[in-house]
Parts: sequence; C-alpha cells; structure tokens
Amino acid sequence: MSTSLPNDVLQDEMAVFFARVMAAANRAARQQGVDTDQSLITISQTEGGLAWRVNYGPKDYLNRRGGDLVVDVGAQDAVVRRVLHGQ
Repeated sequence: MSTSLPNDVLQDEMAVFFARVMAAANRAARQQGVDTDQSLITISQTEGGLAWRVNYGPKDYLNRRGGDLVVDVGAQDAVVRRVLHGQ
C-alpha cells in the first residue's frame, strides 16, 4: 500500500519519529518470527522517556498466557535496544 502523506503530517516530528520507531520494532519482531499483522500492538514510554516499548501480543488473547514479544527502541535514535520474549 503506497500513499503519499500530506505535508502537515510530514512536518509533525513526533508522527515521523513514531513511524521510525514502529518500523524498527516491526523489523525486529519479524526477525523473531512474529506475524505483525496478526498481533495486538501497544506502545508506551519507558526508562524515564529514554525508550519506547513496543509490545506484540496475540489479537485473540482470551484464555492465553504469555508469548508476547517486547521490543525496546531508543527515544533519541529509533534503534532497537532490547528484545524480550514472554513465556
């Protein structure tokens, strides 16, 4: 899917940065075998705002425990810092 973004979106530094964070996290998740299209994805700040934590869990999470993948991405450079596997 290819779509051009309007200039006002491209001027929004936070939006562009989140796109970089998600691209880095998705790449790491796919390398770990996670189907990102079939994941419930949440993102939150961590480490006093120094990183973003992207969590990949199953969309069908009822009656399931564990198995999430957590990817920490640096808030300054959008580089993957850590990948954690849930049990």
